[in-house]
Amino acid sequence: MHLARPLTLPQRRTRRLRAVGSPPPPAVSPARERNQRANFCQDAATYACGCGYVFTAPVSTSVDCPHCGVDQAW
Repeated sequence: MHLARPLTLPQRRTRRLRAVGSPPPPAVSPARERNQRANFCQDAATYACGCGYVFTAPVSTSVDCPHCGVDQAW
């Protein structure tokens, strides 16, 4: 048996959703938002020296107080 023309199956039509506007921003925790606003570096820590000076410095096992120069205990 020979067909005069090839068989074609009906094609499905799918509806495509069009993007309307931009997606909402992802939810951000209040702490993360506060850190972003403060430009807080996660590799920094707050140290309190015995002289009363409080400072922020990179996380390390040996940190000297920038005020009096005393080595901070780890």
